[in-house]
Amino acid sequence: MKTDITSTIAAPPQPEIFTGDDWVDPLETEIRGRIQGFIEAVAEQELQRLLSRGHYVRRPAGAAGAGVAGHRHGHRNRTLRGTFGEVTVQLPRARLVNPDGTTREWKSATFPAYKRRTRQVDALIASAYLSGTNTRRVRRALGALFARGVGKDVVSRTWRRIQTDWQAWGKRSLQDEPIVRLILDGTVVRVRVDKKATSVSLLVALGVRRDGQKVLLGVRNMGGESEAAWRALLDDLVGRGLATPELLIMDGSAGLEKALAALWPEVPVQRCTVHKHRNLLAHAPDKLHEELSADYTDMIYAKTAHEVEKRRKAFLRKWRIKCRPVADSLEEAGDRLFTFTRFPDCQWKSLRTTNAIERLHEEFKRRIKTQTVLPSSDTAAMLFWALVASGQVILRKVDGWQTIAVPPTDKPIDLAA
Repeated sequence: MKTDITSTIAAPPQPEIFTGDDWVDPLETEIRGRIQGFIEAVAEQELQRLLSRGHYVRRPAGAAGAGVAGHRHGHRNRTLRGTFGEVTVQLPRARLVNPDGTTREWKSATFPAYKRRTRQVDALIASAYLSGTNTRRVRRALGALFARGVGKDVVSRTWRRIQTDWQAWGKRSLQDEPIVRLILDGTVVRVRVDKKATSVSLLVALGVRRDGQKVLLGVRNMGGESEAAWRALLDDLVGRGLATPELLIMDGSAGLEKALAALWPEVPVQRCTVHKHRNLLAHAPDKLHEELSADYTDMIYAKTAHEVEKRRKAFLRKWRIKCRPVADSLEEAGDRLFTFTRFPDCQWKSLRTTNAIERLHEEFKRRIKTQTVLPSSDTAAMLFWALVASGQVILRKVDGWQTIAVPPTDKPIDLAA
């Protein structure tokens, strides 16, 4: 026998704070009352314009051009949630006469059927979700604004509405984007795939315009950072009109290196110095990490290109003796680790690393830490994009953007030690 258990589900308990007389604001009550009257007046005026007559005024028999034929028949209560809170309004009802003599229910253009929230409320719910909370916490957080709160299903539906904008963004043309530099990096996130928690990689492409402004170009969820995965992202960017950049900044992923070499073999590459530092530490015993870090920092953060080259040679001479794998690893990186020295020194800070994307990764991880596993890989990519699109994370111009038009020197750093 089928049992209906809906009646046994208890309603969520009402909060016991913020309910006393000390929290009653007569100004707020008056404002909401006026908003209620305004909404009802707007609906009445819409119907009056359609019928071309007010209450209790009959339409003359055979009158032409005197509005749509029909009659009012009472009101219905509707609950509407806006940034002003939750109000219950009485909207007019009417029956309109069709040309064939049948009738139909009047539908308001201002208040469509099933409309319960304003667009600003949907934006508020989405912003609260993007600020780093889950659906249930959004419901509790907005309970003070809306008397009955918002259900987690409402939060989920509101969030899914953003998917239309997300899909349009992923297909937009890049032909008019004056991209001169491309920064590429990936991050790992836990998502639910086939009802199991799985780790996937989010591959991110960040561009730098000719005026120095950073812009998010693409985000793609992949199983890993293989050559094929990166090539799929890069081919998508090129297919949408992305011109060949003048410089590539990457984290050192082997798959990414192969993909870039196959697509843009002539474009200079700057390998992230932070990622290379971690790679060097992996080649040295723990007792040498502090000394290695000090020598590496002195080399990378020297003030001039000549000083960088001088300290690089000293670094290689010392570590060939002290720990050969460290020196071999640095030589393996080649001049890609020092490409930044070919540009004006005011740009070095933004050229040496992939920190521009790393910051996005950190903000993304901070906001999803309330959700151990995201619902799907598509949701993860969309959430990453929404942080930038909604203004939760603001991308600024790169350091030294005033000299970004200055061409790099043709002479690479001398690697002879």
